[in-house]
Amino acid sequence: MSQATLSVVIPAYNEGLRLPRTLARLREYFGARGRAVEIVVADDGSRDATAEAARESGGPGTVVLTGGPNRGKGHAVRRGMLAARGALRLMTDADLSTPIEELETLEARLAQGFDIVIASRAVAGARIEVRQPFFREAAGRLFNGIVRLVAVPGIEDTQCGFKLFTAPAAEACFTPARLDGFSFDVEALFIARKRGLRIAEVPVIWRNDVATRVSATGGAAAFADLLRIRANDLRGLYSGSL
Repeated sequence: MSQATLSVVIPAYNEGLRLPRTLARLREYFGARGRAVEIVVADDGSRDATAEAARESGGPGTVVLTGGPNRGKGHAVRRGMLAARGALRLMTDADLSTPIEELETLEARLAQGFDIVIASRAVAGARIEVRQPFFREAAGRLFNGIVRLVAVPGIEDTQCGFKLFTAPAAEACFTPARLDGFSFDVEALFIARKRGLRIAEVPVIWRNDVATRVSATGGAAAFADLLRIRANDLRGLYSGSL
């Protein structure tokens, strides 16, 4: 295999049971294509055997980041993205709710000259095979509507956890990022827009996992974080360029 040019970043909190299956699927997918990848598991202060499961199941090319208390998915993704070494950096959830096969769609779009390609459940062509409970879908639609008004107009789905960045784009977006919670996606895309990066949104297959880690409290905090993004911008925390 050649040297890895792709890093797959997986934020993980108490994922000791799901990670082995996910890592096995990634090994199978990339192995069948003869493609070397770097897998970065960012353990967000788990109370279970997440780190041990990642080390045992990851195989060659797997990096496990540990240390520190639980701070939130945003912190884990930021840490993983900045520690990754690949020329391309994919963030994906530990449950693979977006199948890894969708990477091909994202890479094809990136090759057209984009800096960031994000998976979407809301644009034409998307297929949701397992839906969320109604209240979660309704809250998600409300949140995305507010996001389009106050942060990143024109992006239909900021929260799908499957996004591909070039290395310069990942560093430009996550180095100045501040938010540790679930609205970190919005912050990263806000910074990308501010810095003139090209973003594409593509339809994907998506399947809800009933064991999701998103709590009602975390979802509510995401609304308040939209105001923090605007406040951080006014303070100049996101200034800079590639």
